[in-house]
Amino acid sequence: MERVHQLGDARRGKLAGNLAGFGRALRRAGVRVDASRIALAAEAAQLVGVHRRDDMSAAMEAVLVAREQDRLVFRELFDAWFRDPELASKMLAQMLPTAEGRAEPPRRRPRVREALAAPAAPKAAPENEREVQFDAAMTAGDRRRLQHADFNALGAAEYRLVERLARDIALPVPTVPGRRLRVAGQGGAHARMHWPGVWHEAARTGGEMLRLPRLVRREQPLPLLVLVDVSGSMERYARLLLAFLHAATRGLAGRGGRRDVFAFGTGLTDLTPAFRAADTDAMLAAAGRAIEDFAGGTRLGESLAQLRRQHARRLVGRRTLALLVSDGLDTGEPEALRGELQWLRRHSRRLLWLNPLLRFPGYAPLARGAAVLHREADAMLAVHNLQALEDLARSIAALLRRG
Repeated sequence: MERVHQLGDARRGKLAGNLAGFGRALRRAGVRVDASRIALAAEAAQLVGVHRRDDMSAAMEAVLVAREQDRLVFRELFDAWFRDPELASKMLAQMLPTAEGRAEPPRRRPRVREALAAPAAPKAAPENEREVQFDAAMTAGDRRRLQHADFNALGAAEYRLVERLARDIALPVPTVPGRRLRVAGQGGAHARMHWPGVWHEAARTGGEMLRLPRLVRREQPLPLLVLVDVSGSMERYARLLLAFLHAATRGLAGRGGRRDVFAFGTGLTDLTPAFRAADTDAMLAAAGRAIEDFAGGTRLGESLAQLRRQHARRLVGRRTLALLVSDGLDTGEPEALRGELQWLRRHSRRLLWLNPLLRFPGYAPLARGAAVLHREADAMLAVHNLQALEDLARSIAALLRRG
């Protein structure tokens, strides 16, 4: 009862209202929060009390955050929303109901800036620029429309929302047997007997061989090489696809996989260091600083030649799955492009062309660079909307099985 008195009655005090406001801010930042989680957060706040700010933050984080990519966003938003460094015991009574008008710290994450920004005054918007709110109240019709909407035809608010939704799409990279072995209870026809394990099991059962452990190869994801076109014609696709690829392939390193990412326009930019960032917004910021030829021309042949000369060791034998994201509108010489694509294909398991221009029903690769890409790539797949991104993993798996 004493702790409840310190926090105040949730029915009359500020606890319920402030937590509800904080939940709305989290939803605007793209964190999945519903009413049940807000109720758990209120219960957690009452259990841990408000004497220590870090204890309350950890308790609320445990019940409100379900995805690793939302963890840093929650912490930064919590610090901005609950500011009372002097009187920790009365923190809930001095919560900020809104964050408008407050000076923001420098270099705040875009998701946090958008969540804390004051809502704009309502005004008449044209039909093709209808505002979409970053909240869980989006209707099923809105979701279906955005699921099939071309990235190049989205309004500004819709583009930001689709970018958030794209980060939740999975891209499970196909696995292959690796060189390392693991112990398994049963194995296939090519499994070897694990004799040390057999003797160990027999010693535990008085010399009876009741279990025969075997050695099987560990499954590991295929090494992934991603080449993303950042030229002017790909400007609307590049940022969104980079965000999708970063979130969808985040767990590769933990499963023994490898991920190398390059951007190309008039030259080649190594984005692999930027992709090591845990937060997608931090990756996009680092990529923006690294890319010097964004929204310029496209010289894929010269970029691939630079890849061959400087980064050929990134290709792991013939196991690497190469994804080339481009519309194929290359301004270089077709013969040079053909030679470099043939080299890349010889040193990779599959070369897949991810082409946003497949949004057009009657599309044919008639441009010089597109025609070369179409002949040299193993397959051409669409990446122009959310539905195409969801189908991407299934299409890649089917292509590898046919191979």
